[in-house]
Amino acid sequence: MPLALDVVYLAAVIVLAPWLLYRAICAGKYRDGWREKLWGKAPLRIGDRPCYWFHAVSVGEVLLLRPLVRALARRRPNWDIVISTTTTTGLAVARQTYPDLVTFYAPLDFSWSTRRAVARIRPTVLALVELELWPNLIRAAKCSGAKVAIINARLSTRSYRGYRRLKPLLRSTLGRIDAVAAQAADCARRFVDLGIPGDRVRVTGSVKYDGLESDRNNARTRALRELLGLSPADLVFVAGSTMEGEEEAALAAYTAARHHHPRLRLILVPRHAERFDAVARWLEQQGEVVLRRSRLQGPPPRKPSGRPPVILIDTIGELGAVWGLADVAFVGGSLRPGRGGQNMMEPAAYGASVIFGPHTANFQETVEQLLSRQAARRVADAEELARGLLADLDDPEAAAARGAAGRTLVLAQNGAASRTLAELDRLVEASLTQAAA
Repeated sequence: MPLALDVVYLAAVIVLAPWLLYRAICAGKYRDGWREKLWGKAPLRIGDRPCYWFHAVSVGEVLLLRPLVRALARRRPNWDIVISTTTTTGLAVARQTYPDLVTFYAPLDFSWSTRRAVARIRPTVLALVELELWPNLIRAAKCSGAKVAIINARLSTRSYRGYRRLKPLLRSTLGRIDAVAAQAADCARRFVDLGIPGDRVRVTGSVKYDGLESDRNNARTRALRELLGLSPADLVFVAGSTMEGEEEAALAAYTAARHHHPRLRLILVPRHAERFDAVARWLEQQGEVVLRRSRLQGPPPRKPSGRPPVILIDTIGELGAVWGLADVAFVGGSLRPGRGGQNMMEPAAYGASVIFGPHTANFQETVEQLLSRQAARRVADAEELARGLLADLDDPEAAAARGAAGRTLVLAQNGAASRTLAELDRLVEASLTQAAA
């Protein structure tokens, strides 16, 4: 099985090589970390202390680990904690968020790279965040004696259908997983249907709720408000985690609404760092003055006469604080098919009036919870986004009620981190008992 997978992976790399090279040259992606990824050159962990290895694919998964890492540092101070990630931005955020921890690129799922990485890290528990079913990595961890868990596990209907087709090929991999801490009951049932024994699957909720900031007066949001020159009288429309085409929809909605609400300000936060410059150029081509976050280091800018600038957040890791500025929040990755939406609970936690598009397959249960409580607005396209923004600004009481319902929902979900830690504790005790036997 490992050899067969190696052949499949190598064939995929060869087929995708021209595209990867193009993206590396034109967009700056996939340039870094090849030595670590391809050869498993993870940092060599020193000492014999037990170790948690968390693998978080990118920025969102890296950030949701914060409550778990804090709790584990208190509960198991004699354990090492290491975090791997796949993307360049994910690693940058990991190093910024966890400066005292070992953070590194995860190995590609070749047999030789996963064996070497596991041998260098020597994990006691390998915890895969959300859904990272890499057969060779899981196999290498189990062969080393580690326990393997999927935490904050999420399996959408679309992903489930895909994995179900591969069920015979994944049987041995799924059998090696010791615990699944699922976000919701539907996800748990899907994991069991794929072949993970039911006694290894628990519904723990989403850790993302536990890590969400809900106080608009938190230090980071307060500092951003001052830095960006926003006044208490300003109405703020934040379009966050936007993909190509969604900035255009947000700008059109903002332009239309400003005729009726001249104190309205627009903040754009593109999802991917490689698009920052392109979005800035596009805004300028539309005749907008652009205020780029990355170029603000000192006192707040003086208010210009006439139409205020569009604020572009062209930094990594600040969206969580930016949502706290929003009166109305549009969550990107949702107007066009293919992405499946982004985490709409972050702005909901602040009590913003949340809007998202129709393509939210990755957050189906979250969307159902919000809509059933009238805690968010779903729009079909750019025109409906413009109408929805204007409706919220015209009826601030209804918008505030929608935001309050969302915030109440988020706060009621707290506790997933402690339940997830209980599952990890169960694995730890089993591992220690096995080692002592």
